[in-house]
Amino acid sequence: MSLISMEFLTFVAVAVIGYYLIPKKYQWIWLLAFSYIYYASSGMKYLVFLLYTTVVTYGIARMIYGADQKFAKQKEKIKTYKKSIMVLALLLDFGMLAVLKYTNFAISNVNTLFHADIRMVKFLLPLGISFYTFQSVGYILDVYWKRYEPEKNIFKFALFVSFFPQILQGPIGRYSNLAHQFYEEHSFDFMRIERGVQRVLWGFFKKMVIADTAAVFVDAIFDQYQTYNGLAILGVLAYSAQLYGDFSGGMDVVIGIASMFGIEMDENFKRPYFSISITDFWHRWHITLGTWMKDYVFYPVTLSRWMSKFGKWGKKTFGKKIGRALPIGAANLVVFFVVGVWHGAAWKYIVYGMYNGIIIAFSGIMADNYRTWKKKLHITGKETWYYLFTVIRTFILVIISTYFDCANNVGHAFQMMKQSVTSFVPSQLLLVPAGKLGTSFTPYALAIIIVGCVIQFIVSVLQERGVKIRESLSKLPLPVTVAVYFCLLVSIGLFGSTAVARGFIYAQF
Repeated sequence: MSLISMEFLTFVAVAVIGYYLIPKKYQWIWLLAFSYIYYASSGMKYLVFLLYTTVVTYGIARMIYGADQKFAKQKEKIKTYKKSIMVLALLLDFGMLAVLKYTNFAISNVNTLFHADIRMVKFLLPLGISFYTFQSVGYILDVYWKRYEPEKNIFKFALFVSFFPQILQGPIGRYSNLAHQFYEEHSFDFMRIERGVQRVLWGFFKKMVIADTAAVFVDAIFDQYQTYNGLAILGVLAYSAQLYGDFSGGMDVVIGIASMFGIEMDENFKRPYFSISITDFWHRWHITLGTWMKDYVFYPVTLSRWMSKFGKWGKKTFGKKIGRALPIGAANLVVFFVVGVWHGAAWKYIVYGMYNGIIIAFSGIMADNYRTWKKKLHITGKETWYYLFTVIRTFILVIISTYFDCANNVGHAFQMMKQSVTSFVPSQLLLVPAGKLGTSFTPYALAIIIVGCVIQFIVSVLQERGVKIRESLSKLPLPVTVAVYFCLLVSIGLFGSTAVARGFIYAQF
């Protein structure tokens, strides 16, 4: 059941209407039922994996919490027991994810290295498994670190894992933020419904008008890069528009629907293409994944004993400044290796992750030097020209990483980079078939992408300056507000149907 289908919209409408008609004390049960119905619509067989993650996570979290009572005054035994249980939980949750997503990747590399002929294994890959697995592991670690007590009711916990708007592509939620919202009673609020619909419409615009139209050119350029060898750089730019429109548009739909139920989810994007550094970019792009990595990978690695020893060695060898920066840089490399692996079972994703990690690690080590150079050049950092320079510089660095993300493999990525420099033939764009009318529609498709991106850019600039778009719309005269909604609906209806409808990219993770 696609998020952009009429079937799904009908499903949401029934869920929202029923949610406010039933007794409030049963609202969370209603959400749980609809969440499982939604996930089962993708295939009943996938429910097995969801139930597995739910039961394992719930049971082990309760075991970790119960260790304090079980071993009462035996502190060392409690520590050892809880640690063993926590490790078991990580193995069980991540183990299933690893087997399903990375077994064939491992087999492929073994075959290549040892000239073996091991057959690939056909596995079911449940939709959204990476998202609900990471969310569940975060919950276990929070219980282990005593940030909160585990949920006693397994059915309530099941709702936390399976909440249908977020289960396919996030955002990766925290139990401490979502639990009280899931289980408390909510009264009908027309303003809340209106705001939710606004956000859903904006998400549809970004997904159906911008992303799906750009995808036509991305698919052609990268799947037939030898034919369209003069369009490499334009293919990457189109992919940047597609990926942002697709993922952030999906988040708008998800967050908008959740808000209709009175549930405010974490934001996952904050205008990432306005970033002034790669570090800033990852603070703005897929924010919940970034915070998850920070809390559950970066800090544990940084504070580990072996990293402390590494830091002491660095101070003795390179001095205090570099010695302090080295452990942080090493931890960032670990984080972005995990980020790369999370993105997919292929070397190109690992290279993508390490590319970002190396830049961030190097920037951290060179931070003092950068400050010295800026001081010598009399740059305060508040200059408009310098801000534009940092935004453009960061965008270029992001674009380079994009080659690895969307190319078929690492070699293909480097070949496309070469073509971007050695050959550029923008006229080839007119040879790319777009829509049902083929090349005759191509100029219109390009116009749709450009106008859509301009509209998105204007909205982003206003938001970056602190303007609250939806609140501003509500203050406008009613005819103007209706006209804006009408134009948005018409544009989705007219231009969103020109390209082939496709699912969300991150729903495959």
